[in-house]
Amino acid sequence: MTVPDKLLTISVFARCVGLTPSALRFYDDCGLLRPVHVDPVSGYRYYADEQEARGLLLRDLREVDLPLADVRAVLDGAPQDAVRILHAHVRVLEGKVEPARRVAARVLDSLPRVARECRVTLSAVEFASAARQVVPAAATADENPSLACVLLDLGIDEATLVATDRYRLSVRVLKPRQFEGVSRRLLVPAPMLSELARWAARGQDLCLDIGPSQATLTFDGECREVPTLQAEFPDYRGLLASVGPAVTRAIVDRVKLLDHLVDGNAAATVALAIGGDHVVVSAPGNDTGIRLDAICTGPSMLVGFDPTVLGAALSASVGPDVLLELVDPNRPVVVRSADQGTFTTLAMPTRLDPDGP
Repeated sequence: MTVPDKLLTISVFARCVGLTPSALRFYDDCGLLRPVHVDPVSGYRYYADEQEARGLLLRDLREVDLPLADVRAVLDGAPQDAVRILHAHVRVLEGKVEPARRVAARVLDSLPRVARECRVTLSAVEFASAARQVVPAAATADENPSLACVLLDLGIDEATLVATDRYRLSVRVLKPRQFEGVSRRLLVPAPMLSELARWAARGQDLCLDIGPSQATLTFDGECREVPTLQAEFPDYRGLLASVGPAVTRAIVDRVKLLDHLVDGNAAATVALAIGGDHVVVSAPGNDTGIRLDAICTGPSMLVGFDPTVLGAALSASVGPDVLLELVDPNRPVVVRSADQGTFTTLAMPTRLDPDGP
């Protein structure tokens, strides 16, 4: 494979601007930072030196959690609009600091202390966040006990938490701070993982030590055994790869979509009509639906969902925006957290009644 003259591969450009390759792919999908060349055969993306300034600015804006719509306005709008948007965003952030400090202090006071001995070191805050996002996708009761567990797929480059109940699949990828030994996979009952995550949430680092017969989690001088299950877990990597490239994409306000999944009484199915500059959420018996502003690419598409399945995927995401990626109305829909490219959910759609919405 020959790199076009004077262009940077996505890996090299990622290092230049302080973003991950997965984040650059996401910003390409969003239209915020397009590569100047995409190899038509391999699909590899290439960037130019003059894109570095935009990449650095994009990184900085996302580091302060600026919503994607505002990021677009700062990058491409008038300077006076950028100043107004950033000042308003800082005021919002400042208003959250003191409440967050009070809550954190209350949680810190309630948690016990732990021991240190490990093979894999992770950020405790990220681990707790990942558990909160992934655990809801585990089955609560199933003939296959592995589906009531969370898979911890641990390697030198990535620590991946995965759960599925057959209707959705949630995946969160963490970056280990340290890794020793060989790659391992653990199945941890979902309720126990939630309990361990709450216990360790107030710390900076936690250490997961996996021996031949047991696994332990250590943190701040105290150690707890991690209960595990010996069973087969679905091939989540194969499931993700089988979805195929997205045909239609929509970036929409996550909270508004969550609020309007069901109009009035609970419905068995809701329909999302995606296209143009909006997403319309409708339920059986509602001809008009609720229109939400969105950034859409690709052909219009109508897809149905069990509102509890899509609602759970949206609730597990973070930030004000969510990216929906659709291949076909009858294929799994990828729900990606716009503010956290390391979290992905597959949500199974439902077939729409031809006489319905």
